Amino acid sequence: MNERDSENIAAAFVERGWEITDDENVADIIVVNTCSVREQAEQKAIGKLWHLVSHRRAQKKVLPIIGVTGCMAQNLGAKIAEEVAGIDFIAGARKTHVVPDIAIKIYEQRIKEPLGDEIFARAKPDRKEKRELAARTVIDISDDLTSHLHIDKHIEKQEYKPTALVSIMQGCQMNCSYCIVPKVRGLQRSRPTKEIVEEVKALAERGVKEVMLLGQVVNAFGREIPKQNGVGEFVRLLQKINDIDGIERIRFMSPHPSYFGDDLIDAYSSLEKLCEYVHLPMQSGSDDILRKMNRPYKAKRFLEIVEKLRAKKNMISLSTDVIVGFPTETDDDFAQTCDVFKQANFDMAFIFKYSPRAGTKSAEQLDDIPEELKESRNQALLEILAKQSLEFNNALISTTQQVLVEGCAKRGADMYMGRTRTHRKAIFKGDDSLIGKTLPVKILRANVSALEGEIVS
Repeated sequence: MNERDSENIAAAFVERGWEITDDENVADIIVVNTCSVREQAEQKAIGKLWHLVSHRRAQKKVLPIIGVTGCMAQNLGAKIAEEVAGIDFIAGARKTHVVPDIAIKIYEQRIKEPLGDEIFARAKPDRKEKRELAARTVIDISDDLTSHLHIDKHIEKQEYKPTALVSIMQGCQMNCSYCIVPKVRGLQRSRPTKEIVEEVKALAERGVKEVMLLGQVVNAFGREIPKQNGVGEFVRLLQKINDIDGIERIRFMSPHPSYFGDDLIDAYSSLEKLCEYVHLPMQSGSDDILRKMNRPYKAKRFLEIVEKLRAKKNMISLSTDVIVGFPTETDDDFAQTCDVFKQANFDMAFIFKYSPRAGTKSAEQLDDIPEELKESRNQALLEILAKQSLEFNNALISTTQQVLVEGCAKRGADMYMGRTRTHRKAIFKGDDSLIGKTLPVKILRANVSALEGEIVS
């Protein structure tokens, strides 16, 4: 979702006559888009901002303009300006649509009056100057819950990509006790279905073959609109995109088990473009921990959804999110998580060690699980995942999979990569003419993370 926001910001700069560069050393404006879901992400962002500001000082220049946006900016606001003296602006996650205007205005002021801004290029600002720098940072983290929902800008890339990200909603109403998203992104707001369909049609005209629909609780899209004949607005959106010529594949991220109704499950057999891949966040297999996480389902209900999905598509790929070491998690709680993880037979997963996020309900609890125990549980679940992932991939050996070619692989000359409908990375010999095509690939070998094969006629 941050990648999509970043592309939207970049496209808005291009719309205003600016050129995007991959080289930060020649940039006049640098925007760091941030995440607050995990502590490690925040630490990386602070480190990057320090590097950028320090490099500018070392060069004794007042440019580039350096700004930060996204969830971390929304959550911490002025604290970032105090910690990294020299940032020019901070725009929250709800203000990404105004980032280009803020940045360009500061840039034009600095170009016009460079002598008044030499403090930004000072090698070692003292404490007073650091306070002055923090005070001069433009900060906008105000609420704006409508205008930035119209996220439909896609930057024209020199490198052709057959896949595209499409944001269909913002915010979240679930209030999981560990999650910062409702605080930084606000309550759920869905974009109009017609607007999304038009965006996807425009992407198809540009040659895009696959779209990934994005939302914090993506399958709760349009929940305020009544169902029609038992079919909700999200499934109706999938049906409309399924009918768009040129689009070959549909994926979505990230759904919530509470909104996985039978209409959505049935779509996996009725919509031919909906890929056989589901990301279904579990978080824990312990009912007690799920209750403390404020996840409104039990392990039994979760496994019922999995069973129904597998009944629709036998070789469907299932991925999940799991948090280990949540406050009060016992050995028995973790054993239950392992048991449900095995029963669901996940073949991909994002497994995280719990870290408290300021402003969440769980942060008020004692983080009572030792770091070494969190790490051992993390490794134990990763071992189970590796076994299940390898079994899934090995089952594809000698089969022929339809692969959408995305580009060059990182290994070997003339090696290219694409993805199967189950979202597995496949590597094979090819050339640039194959990019954007969907080709039959016979799978010859497999490991935990990828498939290897050859194109068949």
